[in-house]
Amino acid sequence: MSKVPYLMLLICCLSLAQNKQVLYGFSEIPQALMLNPGGDVKNDWYFGIPLLSHIHVSAGSSGSSAYDVFADDGVNFNNKLKAAIYSMEANDFLTMNEQLELFSGGFAFGDPYNKNKYLSFGLYKEFDFISYFPKDAAVLAYEGNQNNNNRHFNASHLNVKAEALSVFHVGFQKKVNKQFTYGVRGKVYSSIAHASSTKNKGSFVTQTGENNFYNHIFNLDLELQTSGLASLLDDDNSELKNDIKTLKNRLLFGGNLGLGFDVGFTYKWEDQWTVDGSLLDLGFITHTKDIKNFVLKGTYAFEGVDPFFSESENNQTADEYWNAMEADFEDLFDVERNTTRYTSWRPVKLNASLNYAFGKKRFKACDCLHPQTNEYQNRVGAQLYAIKRPRSTQMALTGYYYRRLFKGLSAKATYTVDPYSFSNVGLGLSAHLGNVNFYLMADNFLAYQNIYNAQSVSLQLGFNYIFKKNED
Repeated sequence: MSKVPYLMLLICCLSLAQNKQVLYGFSEIPQALMLNPGGDVKNDWYFGIPLLSHIHVSAGSSGSSAYDVFADDGVNFNNKLKAAIYSMEANDFLTMNEQLELFSGGFAFGDPYNKNKYLSFGLYKEFDFISYFPKDAAVLAYEGNQNNNNRHFNASHLNVKAEALSVFHVGFQKKVNKQFTYGVRGKVYSSIAHASSTKNKGSFVTQTGENNFYNHIFNLDLELQTSGLASLLDDDNSELKNDIKTLKNRLLFGGNLGLGFDVGFTYKWEDQWTVDGSLLDLGFITHTKDIKNFVLKGTYAFEGVDPFFSESENNQTADEYWNAMEADFEDLFDVERNTTRYTSWRPVKLNASLNYAFGKKRFKACDCLHPQTNEYQNRVGAQLYAIKRPRSTQMALTGYYYRRLFKGLSAKATYTVDPYSFSNVGLGLSAHLGNVNFYLMADNFLAYQNIYNAQSVSLQLGFNYIFKKNED
């Protein structure tokens, strides 16, 4: 049996998601400003501990899980594999996103008694991947084409995109008044490696042949665009240290470059009601270096295997015969290779939330420099998240409860409905030990009793050094 279904299901089980619903709006944590450049700020200045200030990994799948196929439940493996393949659709997606912050910092400035502006900056590495489930390809690999005469298999189901890049950013936030705050963030992208095949068309069909049992007809319009991969995979470049040097150079603006920006705002129309939102990664990358593209376009016909060894009288062996048939099949397709430059667009993300605060508690006594301040201990709200993907927009809706437990410790619990699950419960904690901030966040806790059956799992953590304003 073909290994393609096994590979697709493995990718499905290891896929990652990009939503950070627990971190969004958690203003004690400086990295929350990355999700809304116009969000609230709770410090005078901070710097992130290099390589430890923000680590984000998550896993999820809108299709079958590893448990569906590999569970030791007495059901025949082939039956479970078949059920998994047929239960998923072409719109099921497998995504991956990982972020590692290399360094970050920020500081408030303005009037000494009213620092209402904030500048933040940093550099992070990101890996982003999405692949839609190739339904027809998986069915063809599982069933073969013998019993699928005259059935057209859709080539557009092949849809995948992956990229690794570094992002240098500088953000500006201004608190206009007690009600309104806005922010913008500029970004410079440096692509480390990129591969994209998202506009495929065509079909494959098997028909009764005239000169043989079957005639296989391929009507294809396929394209794979890559940058940053050819030199790394070049057989002449076998030294690992050379690859590491190349990757370091691309990490520090030596790759294909692009520009982007984020915008966001916070508006408090009443003392206890707040609405906020942001648009992230409105940007592009122009790929001009280390490009290798592959194009397959046209109609191809292959009448299959001759049931008789036509060269048997010439003492041709079976291996020689099949090798010749394989070569004929490969020669059938005329794959064009080019180095044409191209532009890729970053996946635009939307965040928006409505929040209600309650349980007012006085945290600081009055002094000459800082007036008496009151904050609310609790917040509840709803957050909408959306991300633009090659085929459609993926969305998630989150309800949350935030609680300031006591001085230096806050918690946030979330419940999220998204394409992965209708029962995603998350929890985040932020602790301040002196000026050191540590945070830890995870979601989909209900799935931890059987991690192999989880549709999505995520983890975020980090360390920062923070000088708080209006120290409580």
